[in-house]
Amino acid sequence: MEPLLDVQNLSVSFPTANGETTVLHNASYRIHKGEVLAIVGESGSGKSVAMLAVMGLLPTTATVKADRIAFEGRDISNLSAADRRRIIGKDIAMIFQEPVASLNPCFTAGFQIEEVLKQHTDLDKKARHARAIELLEAVGLPNPEDRLKAYPHQMSGGQCQRIMIAIAMACSPKLLIADEPTTALDVTIQKQILELLANLQAETGMAMIMITHDMGVVAETADRVTVQYKGRLMEEADVLSLFENPKHAYTKALLSALPENATGDRLPTIDYSADYTGGAA
Repeated sequence: MEPLLDVQNLSVSFPTANGETTVLHNASYRIHKGEVLAIVGESGSGKSVAMLAVMGLLPTTATVKADRIAFEGRDISNLSAADRRRIIGKDIAMIFQEPVASLNPCFTAGFQIEEVLKQHTDLDKKARHARAIELLEAVGLPNPEDRLKAYPHQMSGGQCQRIMIAIAMACSPKLLIADEPTTALDVTIQKQILELLANLQAETGMAMIMITHDMGVVAETADRVTVQYKGRLMEEADVLSLFENPKHAYTKALLSALPENATGDRLPTIDYSADYTGGAA
């Protein structure tokens, strides 16, 4: 079966004072309809950069190279801006880190939700408003009429994250990319957001890519896992296999550093003296 998203040998570089620095090296990702793929790794491992490259949202100074970036069998790497806008936000949507920073502080939540609907659907103003109400109810926000009139600074971080999810879900995407969707939220709200995303994914049947550094999130949400380290893919496996029988040395180190593996009064750590990019042994 042809994957919904097929990315082959993706590399990303940024200019530096001494030339260019490559932050992602020949990474490949595949996800099928209805599947949940977790991309896990430490901060700086290239997780977000990879998906921003797929979305075409990196700055123009970035150099992006790939053998293939295809969505539903169509190469989207060289689309015109107009053609890309027809896909991004509609068929492929993304929930960004830091919801308060991602929302425009100058516009109400309702305006920002309805703007997506205006861009990608033929709904009239009344229908867009009704759809916005429906979306806020779907993401569990009470008093949706009041929330639509609120500005981001008038809402909590958890409420802003739900608004971001509503915006991403507005056009019923086929693929949702969730980039650290629980960053800066307290533990109780994190659990609510993860449950909300899992429920929305199950109800709609969309595919989802979950970018995270939290192995607990991986265990709870994903079907398959890709482990990244220093811009390279270390290992890919289904969730059960990864946790029960990790193959790569870095994956083993990552799992051994989970807090539940603590002994005595010290938390486990990763031994960075090892060359994890060298192989699976």
